[in-house]
Amino acid sequence: MARRDPAASPPAFLGDELRHARIVAGYSSQEALAAKLGFDRSVVAKAETGERPPTAEVLEAWCVACSLDSDLFARLARLARAADGPVPSWFEDWLEAEREALTLRMWQPIIVPGLLQTADYARALFLAGQTDTSDEAIDALVAARIERQAILHRASPPDVLVVLDESVLHRLVGSPAVMHDQLVQVAELSQRPYLSVQVIPASTDGSQIAT
Repeated sequence: MARRDPAASPPAFLGDELRHARIVAGYSSQEALAAKLGFDRSVVAKAETGERPPTAEVLEAWCVACSLDSDLFARLARLARAADGPVPSWFEDWLEAEREALTLRMWQPIIVPGLLQTADYARALFLAGQTDTSDEAIDALVAARIERQAILHRASPPDVLVVLDESVLHRLVGSPAVMHDQLVQVAELSQRPYLSVQVIPASTDGSQIAT
């Protein structure tokens, strides 16, 4: 991903500051800093371009390695993440491709894919996985997730093939009522001529797929 303008993008501003700090601290390459931090080089690269602000863990290690004010950079990181809104910048390219795709193929061994999720199922996932669990933050995330599903309701929807591990159907997310509604929605969506849902049974060795 190309580096964004630091003057117009809080994530890019943070990334530019982190890049400068890395160089000043004597880490001439992203690989060198990544080795010091114990993370993959891509984590450093995405932080420096503004594509994905570093996690709290990565940022803390970065501040120690480069002798930075951790409180100041933690505030900058919060601003950078808030600037992304409910959809992080690193996911925007995928969303654009998803909107333009004629065919979508998905494999999911853990949860129901976002395009098939109910609002309550998505909410339960976000509540379990987000640090900001305020109503405002979660509502924005859920709305963004549900908005993606508009492609399934347009006049010319993409052909969608979804393959699920059977455990997805049994894994409790939220409550039994949430799971009931979610499975009903998956079943109803699978009746559409352009959307196929297939399940790999837990008893299979992978050589057979049950529809």
